[in-house]
Amino acid sequence: MFADYHLHTEFSDDSREPMENQIQRAIDLGVEEICFTDHVDYGIKKDWSEGNIIWRSGDGMNYASSDADALANVNYPEYFGKLLRMKETYKGRLVIRQGLEFGIQSCTLDRFEDLWQRYGDQLDFTLLSMHQVDNKELWNQQYQQGKSQQEYNEGYYNEILKVMNSFDHYSVLAHLDLINRYDRQGVYPFEGVEDLIAEILKKAIDDGKGIELNTSSWHYQLNDTQPARKILKLYRDLGGRIITVGSDAHRTEFVADHIRDAYDILKNEIGFEQICTFEHMEPRFHEL
Repeated sequence: MFADYHLHTEFSDDSREPMENQIQRAIDLGVEEICFTDHVDYGIKKDWSEGNIIWRSGDGMNYASSDADALANVNYPEYFGKLLRMKETYKGRLVIRQGLEFGIQSCTLDRFEDLWQRYGDQLDFTLLSMHQVDNKELWNQQYQQGKSQQEYNEGYYNEILKVMNSFDHYSVLAHLDLINRYDRQGVYPFEGVEDLIAEILKKAIDDGKGIELNTSSWHYQLNDTQPARKILKLYRDLGGRIITVGSDAHRTEFVADHIRDAYDILKNEIGFEQICTFEHMEPRFHEL
Protein backbone atom coordinates (compact mmCIF):
# COMPACT_ATOMS: atom_id res chain seq x y z
CA MET A 1 0.00 0.00 0.00
CA PHE A 2 1.25 3.45 -0.95
CA ALA A 3 -0.98 5.99 0.82
CA ASP A 4 -0.81 9.64 1.86
CA TYR A 5 -3.12 10.29 4.80
CA HIS A 6 -2.57 14.00 5.48
CA LEU A 7 -3.29 16.37 2.60
CA HIS A 8 -4.56 19.96 2.38
CA THR A 9 -6.32 21.88 -0.37
CA GLU A 10 -7.93 25.22 -1.12
CA PHE A 11 -10.42 24.47 1.66
CA SER A 12 -7.71 25.00 4.30
CA ASP A 13 -6.97 28.62 5.18
CA ASP A 14 -3.22 28.00 4.76
CA SER A 15 -3.36 26.33 1.34
CA ARG A 16 -4.23 27.54 -2.14
CA GLU A 17 -3.74 24.19 -3.88
CA PRO A 18 -6.81 22.97 -5.78
CA MET A 19 -7.93 19.50 -4.80
CA GLU A 20 -7.59 18.35 -8.41
CA ASN A 21 -3.88 19.21 -8.41
CA GLN A 22 -3.23 17.13 -5.30
CA ILE A 23 -5.12 14.21 -6.80
CA GLN A 24 -3.33 14.34 -10.15
CA ARG A 25 0.06 14.54 -8.47
CA ALA A 26 -0.77 11.51 -6.32
CA ILE A 27 -1.78 9.54 -9.42
CA ASP A 28 1.40 10.57 -11.23
CA LEU A 29 3.47 9.29 -8.28
CA GLY A 30 1.69 5.95 -8.17
CA VAL A 31 -0.09 6.60 -4.86
CA GLU A 32 -2.92 4.14 -4.32
CA GLU A 33 -4.96 5.93 -1.66
CA ILE A 34 -5.17 9.44 -0.22
CA CYS A 35 -7.16 11.15 2.48
CA PHE A 36 -7.86 14.89 2.48
CA THR A 37 -7.66 16.41 5.95
CA ASP A 38 -8.38 20.12 5.68
CA HIS A 39 -8.13 22.32 8.76
CA VAL A 40 -10.72 23.02 11.46
CA ASP A 41 -9.39 25.23 14.27
CA TYR A 42 -12.16 26.57 16.45
CA GLY A 43 -11.20 29.30 18.84
CA ILE A 44 -9.03 31.19 16.37
CA LYS A 45 -11.25 30.68 13.29
CA LYS A 46 -14.94 30.91 12.59
CA ASP A 47 -17.00 28.57 10.50
CA TRP A 48 -17.50 29.50 6.87
CA SER A 49 -21.12 30.55 7.49
CA GLU A 50 -20.60 32.85 10.51
CA GLY A 51 -19.82 36.06 8.62
CA ASN A 52 -17.13 38.71 9.07
CA ILE A 53 -14.46 36.31 7.88
CA ILE A 54 -12.18 35.42 5.02
CA TRP A 55 -13.09 32.09 3.57
CA ARG A 56 -11.90 30.15 0.56
CA SER A 57 -14.50 28.44 -1.57
CA GLY A 58 -14.23 25.52 -3.95
CA ASP A 59 -13.42 27.84 -6.84
CA GLY A 60 -10.16 28.75 -5.11
CA MET A 61 -11.10 32.37 -4.58
CA ASN A 62 -10.85 34.33 -1.34
CA TYR A 63 -13.96 36.12 -0.12
CA ALA A 64 -12.93 38.86 2.26
CA SER A 65 -14.80 40.74 4.94
CA SER A 66 -13.80 43.97 6.59
CA ASP A 67 -11.86 42.00 9.21
CA ALA A 68 -8.64 41.19 7.37
CA ASP A 69 -7.24 39.13 10.26
CA ALA A 70 -10.14 36.68 10.45
CA LEU A 71 -9.96 33.27 8.83
CA ALA A 72 -12.50 30.53 8.35
CA ASN A 73 -12.58 26.79 8.80
CA VAL A 74 -13.55 24.42 6.00
CA ASN A 75 -16.63 25.27 3.99
CA TYR A 76 -18.14 21.89 4.82
CA PRO A 77 -20.96 21.69 2.25
CA GLU A 78 -18.64 22.63 -0.62
CA TYR A 79 -15.83 20.44 0.71
CA PHE A 80 -17.85 17.25 1.01
CA GLY A 81 -19.62 18.01 -2.25
CA LYS A 82 -16.36 18.38 -4.12
CA LEU A 83 -14.94 15.25 -2.52
CA LEU A 84 -17.88 13.25 -3.83
CA ARG A 85 -17.35 14.65 -7.33
CA MET A 86 -13.63 13.89 -7.21
CA LYS A 87 -14.25 10.34 -6.02
CA GLU A 88 -16.54 9.76 -8.98
CA THR A 89 -14.22 11.49 -11.48
CA TYR A 90 -11.14 9.50 -10.42
CA LYS A 91 -12.85 6.21 -9.62
CA GLY A 92 -10.61 3.30 -10.53
CA ARG A 93 -7.50 5.48 -10.59
CA LEU A 94 -7.17 6.51 -6.95
CA VAL A 95 -8.99 5.79 -3.70
CA ILE A 96 -10.00 9.11 -2.12
CA ARG A 97 -11.07 9.24 1.54
CA GLN A 98 -12.87 12.04 3.35
CA GLY A 99 -11.15 13.47 6.40
CA LEU A 100 -10.62 16.57 8.51
CA GLU A 101 -7.83 17.78 10.75
CA PHE A 102 -9.31 18.75 14.10
CA GLY A 103 -7.14 21.42 15.75
CA ILE A 104 -8.80 20.85 19.12
CA GLN A 105 -8.30 22.61 22.44
CA SER A 106 -10.04 21.88 25.73
CA CYS A 107 -11.82 25.23 25.39
CA THR A 108 -13.29 24.29 21.99
CA LEU A 109 -14.51 20.77 22.66
CA ASP A 110 -18.19 21.72 22.44
CA ARG A 111 -17.70 23.12 18.94
CA PHE A 112 -16.11 19.89 17.74
CA GLU A 113 -18.84 17.76 19.31
CA ASP A 114 -21.37 19.83 17.38
CA LEU A 115 -19.34 19.48 14.19
CA TRP A 116 -19.20 15.72 14.64
CA GLN A 117 -22.97 15.53 15.08
CA ARG A 118 -23.42 17.42 11.81
CA TYR A 119 -20.82 15.75 9.61
CA GLY A 120 -19.47 12.66 11.36
CA ASP A 121 -21.33 10.30 9.06
CA GLN A 122 -19.45 11.74 6.07
CA LEU A 123 -15.97 11.17 7.49
CA ASP A 124 -13.58 8.28 6.97
CA PHE A 125 -10.78 9.67 9.09
CA THR A 126 -9.95 12.49 11.49
CA LEU A 127 -6.67 13.79 12.83
CA LEU A 128 -6.45 15.14 16.38
CA SER A 129 -3.96 18.00 16.30
CA MET A 130 -2.84 20.60 18.81
CA HIS A 131 -1.94 23.84 17.04
CA GLN A 132 -2.94 26.22 19.84
CA VAL A 133 -3.32 26.17 23.60
CA ASP A 134 -5.65 28.69 25.27
CA ASN A 135 -6.18 30.18 21.80
CA LYS A 136 -2.49 31.03 21.61
CA GLU A 137 -0.61 29.81 18.55
CA LEU A 138 2.51 27.65 18.72
CA TRP A 139 4.03 28.72 15.41
CA ASN A 140 4.34 32.42 16.30
CA GLN A 141 5.41 31.82 19.93
CA GLN A 142 2.23 33.27 21.48
CA TYR A 143 1.84 30.19 23.65
CA GLN A 144 5.52 29.85 24.58
CA GLN A 145 5.96 33.51 25.49
CA GLY A 146 6.57 34.11 29.20
CA LYS A 147 6.99 30.39 29.98
CA SER A 148 10.05 28.27 30.60
CA GLN A 149 10.80 25.50 28.12
CA GLN A 150 9.64 22.97 30.67
CA GLU A 151 6.39 24.85 31.31
CA TYR A 152 5.32 25.14 27.71
CA ASN A 153 6.30 21.58 26.83
CA GLU A 154 4.47 20.09 29.79
CA GLY A 155 1.52 22.41 29.20
CA TYR A 156 1.27 21.32 25.58
CA TYR A 157 1.20 17.60 26.35
CA ASN A 158 -1.15 18.06 29.30
CA GLU A 159 -3.57 19.88 27.00
CA ILE A 160 -3.49 16.99 24.52
CA LEU A 161 -4.26 14.53 27.31
CA LYS A 162 -7.07 16.73 28.60
CA VAL A 163 -8.67 16.76 25.16
CA MET A 164 -8.29 13.01 24.76
CA ASN A 165 -10.05 12.43 28.07
CA SER A 166 -13.11 14.31 26.80
CA PHE A 167 -13.21 13.70 23.03
CA ASP A 168 -13.39 10.39 21.21
CA HIS A 169 -14.17 11.28 17.59
CA TYR A 170 -10.72 11.01 16.11
CA SER A 171 -8.65 8.35 14.37
CA VAL A 172 -5.02 9.18 15.12
CA LEU A 173 -2.91 11.76 16.94
CA ALA A 174 -1.25 13.95 14.31
CA HIS A 175 2.40 15.11 14.56
CA LEU A 176 2.29 14.42 18.30
CA ASP A 177 5.44 16.37 19.17
CA LEU A 178 4.57 19.33 16.92
CA ILE A 179 5.83 21.74 19.57
CA ASN A 180 9.39 20.63 18.72
CA ARG A 181 9.01 22.26 15.30
CA TYR A 182 8.48 25.64 16.94
CA ASP A 183 10.76 25.39 19.96
CA ARG A 184 13.35 28.13 19.57
CA GLN A 185 15.29 26.77 22.55
CA GLY A 186 15.92 23.47 20.80
CA VAL A 187 14.23 20.13 21.27
CA TYR A 188 13.24 19.60 24.90
CA PRO A 189 14.76 16.35 26.30
CA PHE A 190 12.44 13.42 25.72
CA GLU A 191 13.03 12.19 29.25
CA GLY A 192 11.49 15.39 30.61
CA VAL A 193 8.10 14.58 29.08
CA GLU A 194 8.37 10.80 28.63
CA ASP A 195 5.89 10.00 31.39
CA LEU A 196 3.34 12.43 29.96
CA ILE A 197 3.79 11.08 26.44
CA ALA A 198 3.48 7.51 27.71
CA GLU A 199 0.19 8.44 29.39
CA ILE A 200 -1.04 9.94 26.11
CA LEU A 201 -0.04 6.86 24.13
CA LYS A 202 -1.59 4.45 26.64
CA LYS A 203 -4.83 6.40 26.48
CA ALA A 204 -4.80 6.26 22.69
CA ILE A 205 -4.13 2.52 22.69
CA ASP A 206 -6.84 1.85 25.28
CA ASP A 207 -9.32 3.85 23.21
CA GLY A 208 -8.45 2.08 19.94
CA LYS A 209 -6.77 5.16 18.46
CA GLY A 210 -3.50 5.51 16.61
CA ILE A 211 -0.73 7.93 15.84
CA GLU A 212 0.59 9.49 12.66
CA LEU A 213 4.09 9.65 11.22
CA ASN A 214 4.12 13.06 9.54
CA THR A 215 6.74 13.32 6.80
CA SER A 216 6.85 17.12 6.76
CA SER A 217 9.80 16.72 9.16
CA TRP A 218 11.95 16.36 6.03
CA HIS A 219 10.51 19.55 4.56
CA TYR A 220 11.08 21.45 7.82
CA GLN A 221 14.58 19.96 8.09
CA LEU A 222 14.00 18.61 11.58
CA ASN A 223 16.67 16.40 13.10
CA ASP A 224 14.27 13.51 13.68
CA THR A 225 10.96 12.15 12.48
CA GLN A 226 7.70 13.67 13.68
CA PRO A 227 6.89 12.31 16.12
CA ALA A 228 10.44 11.42 17.08
CA ARG A 229 11.70 7.87 16.84
CA LYS A 230 11.64 7.53 20.63
CA ILE A 231 7.89 8.25 20.61
CA LEU A 232 7.27 5.83 17.75
CA LYS A 233 9.22 3.13 19.58
CA LEU A 234 7.42 3.83 22.86
CA TYR A 235 4.06 3.54 21.11
CA ARG A 236 5.04 0.20 19.60
CA ASP A 237 6.49 -1.09 22.87
CA LEU A 238 3.27 -0.18 24.68
CA GLY A 239 1.33 -2.30 22.19
CA GLY A 240 0.26 0.35 19.68
CA ARG A 241 -0.51 -0.93 16.19
CA ILE A 242 -2.55 1.76 14.46
CA ILE A 243 -0.27 4.11 12.53
CA THR A 244 -0.84 6.23 9.44
CA VAL A 245 1.68 8.12 7.32
CA GLY A 246 0.97 11.51 5.79
CA SER A 247 2.90 14.23 4.01
CA ASP A 248 0.94 17.18 5.41
CA ALA A 249 1.27 18.64 1.91
CA HIS A 250 -0.21 22.11 1.46
CA ARG A 251 1.34 22.34 -2.01
CA THR A 252 1.50 19.78 -4.80
CA GLU A 253 5.29 19.53 -4.68
CA PHE A 254 5.08 17.81 -1.28
CA VAL A 255 2.40 15.20 -2.03
CA ALA A 256 3.64 11.79 -0.83
CA ASP A 257 6.96 13.41 0.09
CA HIS A 258 9.25 10.87 1.83
CA ILE A 259 6.35 8.46 2.45
CA ARG A 260 8.47 5.48 1.40
CA ASP A 261 11.31 6.67 3.64
CA ALA A 262 8.82 6.73 6.51
CA TYR A 263 7.73 3.18 5.70
CA ASP A 264 11.36 2.06 5.80
CA ILE A 265 11.89 3.69 9.21
CA LEU A 266 8.72 2.16 10.63
CA LYS A 267 9.61 -1.33 9.43
CA ASN A 268 13.37 -1.51 9.73
CA GLU A 269 14.13 0.85 12.63
CA ILE A 270 11.01 0.77 14.81
CA GLY A 271 9.67 -2.71 14.09
CA PHE A 272 6.19 -2.05 12.74
CA GLU A 273 4.85 -4.64 10.33
CA GLN A 274 1.76 -2.77 9.10
CA ILE A 275 0.45 0.71 8.35
CA CYS A 276 -3.20 1.74 8.31
CA THR A 277 -5.70 3.40 6.07
CA PHE A 278 -9.26 4.18 7.20
CA GLU A 279 -12.79 3.74 5.92
CA HIS A 280 -15.83 5.01 7.83
CA MET A 281 -13.53 5.68 10.82
CA GLU A 282 -12.36 2.05 10.95
CA PRO A 283 -8.68 1.13 10.45
CA ARG A 284 -7.62 -1.11 7.59
CA PHE A 285 -4.22 -2.78 8.05
CA HIS A 286 -1.67 -3.21 5.26
CA GLU A 287 1.66 -5.04 5.34
CA LEU A 288 4.77 -2.93 5.06
